[in-house]
This record gives sequence, C-alpha cells and structure tokens, in this order.
Amino acid sequence: MLWQLPFVVSVALVAIGLYICIVKTNMVKIVMGVALMESGANLFLVALGYRENGTAPIFYQNPNPGAEMVMPTTQALTLTSIVIGVATTALLLAFTVMLYKRYGTVDTRRARRLRE
Repeated sequence: MLWQLPFVVSVALVAIGLYICIVKTNMVKIVMGVALMESGANLFLVALGYRENGTAPIFYQNPNPGAEMVMPTTQALTLTSIVIGVATTALLLAFTVMLYKRYGTVDTRRARRLRE
C-alpha cells in the first residue's frame, strides 16, 4: 500500500490544480494551479522510474551485477518537464502582468467585461 502513495499524491496534485484552474478567476491563482499540475506530472514520472534498491545508471564498475537499475528515461523526461514548466510559468506570469497593466485587475471575469 505504501508504494502507491506517490501515485495517489500525484493524482491529488493534478486534481487540485485542475480544480483551481477551473473554479478560480484570479490569474495568479490560475498560474499556481498550472504549477501544481506540473508538479503532479513530475512526481508521477519520478515515481514511475523508481526501482526498489536500484542503482544509478552511470558508467562505473557496478558492485551488484545482478541489481536492477532505475529508469534513466523518466529522469530525463522529468528534467525536460521542469524546464518546460518554468517557461510556461514565466509566460503565464508575463501574461498576468500585461493583463494587470491593461485592465488594472487580475480577475478574468472583470477583464472579460471590460472588453465589451
């Protein structure tokens, strides 16, 4: 049961982030929801690549020749996802600043009404 905990937490993070993105109208909170969803996806990838008593997949003399190695693919995908997440968060925050400069608010409902 304990080995399923990272998967449950990653689903919870994605669900909370999705709820925030759907329900909240404050752009800063929406950006935080997107960041929570990205964190949930990263946790899922890391948990997927974990192996009990696994060794790092690096080039050296392995002390345990029969030992299982952790999956390096998921680690590389997680690093790529972190970089994409930083770029996405920066773009969303820049959009939020531009929204505030133009309309004087970060409330999406009010900014939508100002357009009309």
